[in-house]
Amino acid sequence: MDELAKHVVGPLVAGSPALLARMGAWAAGGELWLARSAIVHQLGYRERTDTGRLFAYCAANAASTEFFLRKAIGWALREHARTDPAAVAAFVERNRDDLSGLSRREALKGVARWSGGAA
Repeated sequence: MDELAKHVVGPLVAGSPALLARMGAWAAGGELWLARSAIVHQLGYRERTDTGRLFAYCAANAASTEFFLRKAIGWALREHARTDPAAVAAFVERNRDDLSGLSRREALKGVARWSGGAA
């Protein structure tokens, strides 16, 4: 499922912004695998990542007790931290009480290295 989200859904959404509404519906819809796909579909976007959308999807699912959603949140944030470590660190700090320990740990792996030691 993750490979489809990253290599099929991600490029489709990048090429057709009309699909953004679908990603929002998936993120908020309560279906585990669709929400996970919405969270991780921007993997590989790097500078083109819609940070606001990524953070909104992560925040919308932060209270989930589903392991696979918690892991997806951390993974997507960690990958974005390679491009913008300060924004990810700030998001994690702002949402510290809502994010699971797993999501926080995964998100912050490498942040200090990618931000030149600060974080």
